[in-house]
Amino acid sequence: MLLELPLAPVIKKRDIRKTSPDELKAFMVEHGEKPFRAKQVQEWLWKNTAATFEEMNNISVATRELLDQHFVINGVTVQNKQLSNDGTIKSAFKLYDGNVVEGVLIPHDTRMTACISSQVGCSLTCKFCATGYMDRKRNLDAAEIYDQVVRIREQCEAQYGTPLTNIVYMGMGEPLLNYANVVESVRRITAPDGLNMAPRRITISTAGIAKMIKKLADDDVKANLALSLHAPTDAKRNEIMPINEANSLAALKEALQYYHQKTGRKVTYEYIVFENFNDELEDAAELLKIAKWLPCKVNLIEYNPIENAAYQNAEADKITAFHKFLADRGVQTNIRRSRGKDIDAACGQLAVKEKAAA
Repeated sequence: MLLELPLAPVIKKRDIRKTSPDELKAFMVEHGEKPFRAKQVQEWLWKNTAATFEEMNNISVATRELLDQHFVINGVTVQNKQLSNDGTIKSAFKLYDGNVVEGVLIPHDTRMTACISSQVGCSLTCKFCATGYMDRKRNLDAAEIYDQVVRIREQCEAQYGTPLTNIVYMGMGEPLLNYANVVESVRRITAPDGLNMAPRRITISTAGIAKMIKKLADDDVKANLALSLHAPTDAKRNEIMPINEANSLAALKEALQYYHQKTGRKVTYEYIVFENFNDELEDAAELLKIAKWLPCKVNLIEYNPIENAAYQNAEADKITAFHKFLADRGVQTNIRRSRGKDIDAACGQLAVKEKAAA
């Protein structure tokens, strides 16, 4: 008669970057390791951006094997990337569960900007945005947001031999609907034992969730704030951004003024100029009223058309006239030219294509 040997217990591995320093220290002590090993591991994970335990070469092989038995590093990898004629690099990032999000490196004479995602898909259904036509699958955790910056920083240094300078949370998803993870990612990115980037170089962009804008102020989150405005009246904003129905311009005015009062920071208004929709001087006059709410700057943005939407970019002379109207009246105004026109540069396009091909 054969004796059945008991099966070895299956250890359910945890994502090590979701453990706190104290939890990791307790784990080390429990397994006969020195407490300071936890700090070494945390430094490898965040400052040295290790993707495997094998890379942690000042830690013994036995300890690395122990970590590998109990933990995983759910890293983000580049599944596909596209290089535009203008130097823009768009990446499809694969997550540990097979989902795909996007990130973009936008080179400029004076800065190198990473545009990163905060959610898989989006729930806000903005009519002009490719991501708005996707279902929201889930929030990204702080480490997945962090990894996008790391991957884009690597691309920046490899392609251009220069460091990444700026980060904008303007990719897939609404950052303020993933508040805790976004704020934690900002903390990690700016921490001396993280990427040590300057908070003034980071911008969180929101479609406009009034109560969460106030929370940013209350929590004194060290980052800049941009509002994706895109229309200067409630009627027009309701038409293209359903979020406005629950977050009217009046509510946003109150929230933004509260934010400025608490933080002392300017706010940026992002305004895509759509042909025959919001590109007349009457629209500029309405936008001027909004610009007077508090110290601000306005970015007029050229539109990258998408298949699902009928919107087109406004004519160049319309955008120029719009810019002149605001600038002549003392509003700091920039025109942001469309980048990556020859690739899937509009937010969500590459991710949709990658999922379709999977």
